[in-house]
Amino acid sequence: MEPFVKHNQSYLSIDSWMRQFPTLAAGMTTKNGGTSKGYFKTLNLGFHVGDDVNDVRLNREKVAELLQFRLNSWVGAEQTHEIVVKKITKSDRGTGSDSYENSFKGTDGFYTDEEGILLTLCFADCVPLFFIAPKKRMIGIAHAGWKGSVGQIAKRMIDAWGEEGIRPEEIFVAIGPSICKKCYIVDQHVINFVEKSLEEAAALTYNLITEGQFSLDLQELNKQILLTSGVPAQQILQTELCSSCDHQEFFSHRRDNGRTGRMMSFIGWKEK
Repeated sequence: MEPFVKHNQSYLSIDSWMRQFPTLAAGMTTKNGGTSKGYFKTLNLGFHVGDDVNDVRLNREKVAELLQFRLNSWVGAEQTHEIVVKKITKSDRGTGSDSYENSFKGTDGFYTDEEGILLTLCFADCVPLFFIAPKKRMIGIAHAGWKGSVGQIAKRMIDAWGEEGIRPEEIFVAIGPSICKKCYIVDQHVINFVEKSLEEAAALTYNLITEGQFSLDLQELNKQILLTSGVPAQQILQTELCSSCDHQEFFSHRRDNGRTGRMMSFIGWKEK
């Protein structure tokens, strides 16, 4: 069953998690229901892609209203395809919420165990990873393109939570809408990194199409890294949605030749 369920035209939520935890907001926006124009129409949430900044702010205000999570309680990141994950506290709220310039630099993942903070990251093909450890009320989010995936940002999050006393068996993960293996063709250079990253399980993640061209399954790559990190298979949810295949719902950097907007993945505990 598809874990990401459409609530209205503007976002999908991780339904089973939100049913289980009524104060949790977790999911991903679509490209619909906003005010942006041209390449960015309509719900672009990325400040860094050349869209009108006021339109992006209006779009963010709209999402804040839909999620019932004030914009000044969001945090956002620069996202540099690295594997830095940062623990967030209430004092960080608002950082990166209404401008790219004041977002967390060199950061591709967030986690927190505090209420009233919405962790957000922007996407247009890369894999959004969502993490929750219910007993400790820890939640997290990560951005995994091919560089972040082979750099094992998923494992980095699991390790960071280990330092907080959370075992891999206590962690649930959702792998969100991103480019599918049919749409994601890479060269030998990328595959070399995949093989270094995963060793035995690497072969499960790609197929040779023609000489020097491979289809790479970024979602499967992240799933294998999570399994290797000790997260039980039955605690990993995986979407069937592809950002590149689905023109109606999603922006896609590859499909749209780099001229496109950004969806936003989000997770946060609402204040009771």
